[in-house]
Amino acid sequence: MRSPWRTALIGAPVLALLFVFFVLPYGEMVAMSFRATASGAPYGEAWTLANYGKVIGDPFFLSVLSRTLGLGALITGLTLVLSYPLAMHLSRVSDRWHVVFYAFVVSPLLVGVLVRNFGWMIVVSFEGPLNQVLLALGLIDRPLRLLFNLPIVAVALVHVFVPFMVLPIANALGAVEPALYDASASLGARGWETFLRVTLPLSLPGVLAGVILVFVLSISAFVTPVLLGGQTVMMMSIIIIQQLIGVFAWPFGAALAISMSVASIAIIVLLTLIARPLTRRTARWS
Repeated sequence: MRSPWRTALIGAPVLALLFVFFVLPYGEMVAMSFRATASGAPYGEAWTLANYGKVIGDPFFLSVLSRTLGLGALITGLTLVLSYPLAMHLSRVSDRWHVVFYAFVVSPLLVGVLVRNFGWMIVVSFEGPLNQVLLALGLIDRPLRLLFNLPIVAVALVHVFVPFMVLPIANALGAVEPALYDASASLGARGWETFLRVTLPLSLPGVLAGVILVFVLSISAFVTPVLLGGQTVMMMSIIIIQQLIGVFAWPFGAALAISMSVASIAIIVLLTLIARPLTRRTARWS
């Protein structure tokens, strides 16, 4: 069998899955976003730009979109700060403890999303364990209202997204030759100089992969903002679900979803272009 045909045969199932579960739904959603609203049917026969005009012209939807992207950037930054030391430790731990530490890192993913969020609701509730501990330590005089606000949503999302940042960075750091650290030390570099000139640049491909992954997951999160944020944390995913299921405005909901996808893709492309020179330099060093 000729090599090109064998390659096409091997890749055919993947291409078929991508077409059925990615290209086809997205294509249908894009087409639906240009349809007019109709009563008694998901959308009418007429084509219109009114749905996108409503998204761009309404300050409410633009503010929700900017808040969603800003919250995604905040959660991504916090996750990166917490995950990098964990990834460094995971990449350097001995083989015997590697599996144990790996299990601790991925443990947030082993619990269902509803169970995990209800756990957070119990912990930070008005009479929950956290308030009881703070009262017992004398740090507060009365229980704090910790539920249904932005900080608890951010903390809960960071908690679950840490593995998605740790694992790519740990893989990038694990591929670094240990001799580079020895060479840096033998040339007189101190610990922080080795980190800035060797460790951090060589981990950039993993950092970029983790940042993109966590950012996309953050802006599309739905269950955690609904359960822990209540009506006070309004994100684009909640608005889209309300339009699709609450008021059955499928064309406008599709326009909102496409608008958020375009905005997130633009940010990811910009971030990739900014990081490209650094990742190319890292590839030459590797």
